[in-house]
Order: sequence, then C-alpha cells, then structure tokens
Amino acid sequence: MEEKKSNPLKIFLYISAWVIIWGTFGSFIDYPLYKNNIYQEGSVYQYLTFTITAIISLLSAKFFYKKLNL
Repeated sequence: MEEKKSNPLKIFLYISAWVIIWGTFGSFIDYPLYKNNIYQEGSVYQYLTFTITAIISLLSAKFFYKKLNL
C-alpha cells in the first residue's frame, strides 16, 4: 500500500489560513466586548477571549484537515 506524501506548501498555506481565520474570529468577538466596556484592552478577559477562540479554531482546523486529506 502506498503512503500518501503530504505537500509542505499546502500544509503551510492551510495553517496560515487558519491563523487568519482565528484572528478574524477572535477580533469579531473581541471588538463589541471592548467597545461596550465589558473589559479593557490587555485585560485577562481579552486574553481569555483569544485563547478560547484559538482552541475552537485549532479543533476546527484538525477536523477539516482530516476531511481535506492534505
């Protein structure tokens, strides 16, 4: 049985796209919370927002990676 060889460029682009998705997703959640003074810039809650969105993005990226067979 042949083993599938992965393409490093495709993997790099896939990871890069998910970093952009994570930053955008985190910012969409962060912006209204920050503008409505729910928390201040640089607070623990802002870090928590981006940490939670990073975990969600990581799990999503792993799920879709298996589906795409890169």
